[in-house]
Amino acid sequence: MRKTSAVLATLSLAVLTLTGCSQAPTFAGDVCDRTAASTPSVEESVTVEGDLGEAPDVTVYKPVKTDETSFADVITGDGKTLTSTSQPMVLDIAFYGGDSGDKLYESEFNGDPSRVHSISYWAERSAGLEKVLECATGGSRIVAVLTPEDFGEANVEAFGLAKDEDIVAIIDVQDVYLARAEGASQFNDARGLPTVVRAPDGTPGVIIPDSAAPKKPVTQTLIKGDGAKVEKDSTIVTNIMALGWDDKTVTSSSWGAEPNIGPAAGELVGATVGSQLLVVVPEADGNPATAIVVDILGIVPVPEQ
Repeated sequence: MRKTSAVLATLSLAVLTLTGCSQAPTFAGDVCDRTAASTPSVEESVTVEGDLGEAPDVTVYKPVKTDETSFADVITGDGKTLTSTSQPMVLDIAFYGGDSGDKLYESEFNGDPSRVHSISYWAERSAGLEKVLECATGGSRIVAVLTPEDFGEANVEAFGLAKDEDIVAIIDVQDVYLARAEGASQFNDARGLPTVVRAPDGTPGVIIPDSAAPKKPVTQTLIKGDGAKVEKDSTIVTNIMALGWDDKTVTSSSWGAEPNIGPAAGELVGATVGSQLLVVVPEADGNPATAIVVDILGIVPVPEQ
């Protein structure tokens, strides 16, 4: 397998009426305002028992009604903050019928840290989860009430819910990874090599020179993070962008999509979490030369036995 492939390889007692807030959380770099968007009365719709990360014991005080999707943090974690819809995270979630109180769905709640997805992934399955998860922190437990519209018409039909039935969600945000490389910029002699610039959200822009590609592989650290060191047996979470050297076009990118999760390629071993690396793979075996920018966002912990 070419090194290019190795690098690239690398989701009742009484009627309780909730009044949602008109303001949603706002992403603003690494600073988020979540409390202004929460609805504390949501907590009164359920009783949730059990430790974070374990399947919760939930009692819904049915029927639960809301005029718009609402949420409250019943546990506020001290982990990293979700500052973009594509930021990697691990969560567990359970849904309950607002009228029946019956459990509709429950994820694994098995402590598996490799189930890494993004807000966008979960919002594709239920649009209201984007508002609920914006600016949440790792280690948080969230109670939310979703409208049928934000739960999704297909989900309402699949679970046999009434068209006007709201949904209660219990969400445990197990872990949140970095949204982009963070650390100290490094000086490199970039002569004959691509130049990397970055948008405010960290998305790289790569300027490839008109000169010929290097004849040997090149790896440069552009940003040096201060996180854990990548070992040869590490499973890592990354964002990757690859461009053909000759045609200067993007051939693959995980930015704005799901992050990459996989074993660390040799070029990344020894780098630290938070780092951004430039890897240039020369032409070989009929494959064109490729420039690859990698943001190392985290290391997936080994599950406890």
